Amino acid sequence: MPSYGTKQIRNVVLLSHSGAGKTSLSESLLFSCGAISRLGRVEEGTTASDFDPDEIKRKISINLSLIPCPWKDNKVNLIDTPGYADFVGEALAGLRVVEGAVIVVCAASSVQVGTEQVWKYSEEHKAPRLIFVNRMDRENADFYRVVEDIRSKFGQRCAPVQVPIGAQQDFKGVFDLLSGKAYGPGGQEIPSPATPPQAQALREKMVEAAAETDDALIAKYLEGTELTQDEVRKALVAGTRSGQIVPILVGSALKNVGVASLLDSVLQFVPSPEEAPPPAASKPSNHQEVKLQASASAPLATLVFKTTADPYVGKLTYLRVFSGTLASNSNVWNANKNSAERIGQLYVLRGKTQEAVPQLVAGDIGAVAKLSVTGTSDTLCTREQPVIIAPITFPAPVLSMAVHPKTKADLDKMGSSLKRLVEEDLTLHLHIEPDTSETILSGMGETHIEVAADRLHRKFGVEVNLEWPRVPYKETITQKVQAGYRHKKQTGGHGQFGEVFMEFEPLPPNSGIEFVDKIVGGAISKNFIAGTEKGIMEASAEGVIAGYPVTDVRGTLLDGKEHPVDSSDICFKIAGAGALKKGLTDGKPVLLEPVMKVKVTVPDNYTGDIIGDLNTKRAKVLGMTPQGGMNEIDALVPLGEVQRYAIDLRSITQGRGAFTMSFSHYDQVPAHVTQKIAAEKAAAAKKA
Repeated sequence: MPSYGTKQIRNVVLLSHSGAGKTSLSESLLFSCGAISRLGRVEEGTTASDFDPDEIKRKISINLSLIPCPWKDNKVNLIDTPGYADFVGEALAGLRVVEGAVIVVCAASSVQVGTEQVWKYSEEHKAPRLIFVNRMDRENADFYRVVEDIRSKFGQRCAPVQVPIGAQQDFKGVFDLLSGKAYGPGGQEIPSPATPPQAQALREKMVEAAAETDDALIAKYLEGTELTQDEVRKALVAGTRSGQIVPILVGSALKNVGVASLLDSVLQFVPSPEEAPPPAASKPSNHQEVKLQASASAPLATLVFKTTADPYVGKLTYLRVFSGTLASNSNVWNANKNSAERIGQLYVLRGKTQEAVPQLVAGDIGAVAKLSVTGTSDTLCTREQPVIIAPITFPAPVLSMAVHPKTKADLDKMGSSLKRLVEEDLTLHLHIEPDTSETILSGMGETHIEVAADRLHRKFGVEVNLEWPRVPYKETITQKVQAGYRHKKQTGGHGQFGEVFMEFEPLPPNSGIEFVDKIVGGAISKNFIAGTEKGIMEASAEGVIAGYPVTDVRGTLLDGKEHPVDSSDICFKIAGAGALKKGLTDGKPVLLEPVMKVKVTVPDNYTGDIIGDLNTKRAKVLGMTPQGGMNEIDALVPLGEVQRYAIDLRSITQGRGAFTMSFSHYDQVPAHVTQKIAAEKAAAAKKA
């Protein structure tokens, strides 16, 4: 691949709802620019961007892919991203390192929930964007219906700059509303058809949208003076880059129609790295703001936006150079880790194909293998002029599963392999639940975690089972009681004897287990008192209702008896444990459950359904806050009821709802639920 200057580079991310045809479009774009000689197919697993075995198996994009397209003496760095909501981290990472976005909409399905989501992300990143209405050759494809849908959901600034010639089986090409020219498969110019009446109306809207970006133009337009083609084009470009206009293009990736026009539009409408505002950056020493320059001669500033374990080259790091020049076989400084890093051979990636390059200039995107300390969101720069580029913000996980190794060999490798997996994907989180000792993997959804388990097996040879995590219930008492326990055993030789009298009382939440010694007159020796305390602490690991740990109880040792020969530490340890069990049984024991603070954000029309569903989950709704067509619902819900909430919410709201969840406190479990939990625990113990 020839070398390109910063001015010649365009960085664009492809975004859409899952199934709108991004991957097929990537393939067609590569074919149009001559980077590949034949079109691959998603169904056959032969596309350049979906090369991962998990992607081929599931027939969906899971990872972002770099697709550089040489086009008319320029280089368009396309980033193909997954449309499936579970892999939103890849889309956000891609958005972070580009100057523009192409949002792909299916001409048959129109705007879907995933389209709305990626539009929201593009708005947050203030990314200039184009909309490409794909699959015009599909049954039920209707461009004009889709345009109405787009404009009703995203505003009147969305303006078609092309219309289709025909539709469905009769789809032949695209008509450019600005130039009046028509283009068929492969971008070849074809005879222009008679302009349909809808096209004329859309052309008027396009000209009006262009005029509204400039005071002089709108005055001219309102006076009835016709704007020139050049004036409209310049206004469209300026309006797109400022976010005032979103051009709508049309075509079919599978028929290779409208694809060349899309590449032309990217060159025209999307700013080069030199023309775009730089990302937020600061000095690590004093957090003073630094304005990065998109120039090859400026100080180096490079952001790592993805890390992956490649089976052939090991750890592969994807990076975007925002300033300066990154050279192969050079030394750089990791400002986040405060550590030197050795850069080996740099690559330009096209799917799984790696092409070695001597350097990457400001604005370019590439990869390097085998970095030792660098991870996703780190900044690579020079030691003399360190800088930290604002990190990528990833959403918090919404679903958790317990990971259990299948064999002893898997157990030995599981911890380190999971850690490497989480380093690759920052939307995966890993922790050990202290109360259940389970390894918990949290992600963006069930498919996300299942794919992580598949990857664990394929990349690291570790097989695991995924199960819903055990709820860390606890047990306590609700009234003060006294309990005595005598441990007496007579065998040949020395016997065993230890007797204690204790008082047990409930404590405030989060108090744990307390032991108080109130022995007077030396009724029990000091070392036996220590044995009693040890017995109580160990026995508190299992309560009397369902065997869950005991908490918030104070045990006070009031009296006891010992034998000069038969008493020992172990005897009083057994006596202390026995007294606790008796005290728990007599103290009106209850089960405690973790209660979560849940904030659900849903469109207005789903609010009733969500509150109804929360009520079935024993939730306590605290209040609602309306926010521009959305409602924020705050509630307290038992953890046992909301472990699958990510799945339930997606189902109820067709994926339009979102939620966050954090631990609030422990609360008593209702009696009928306690019986059910105790029965399930007993059945599980019997089975084991």
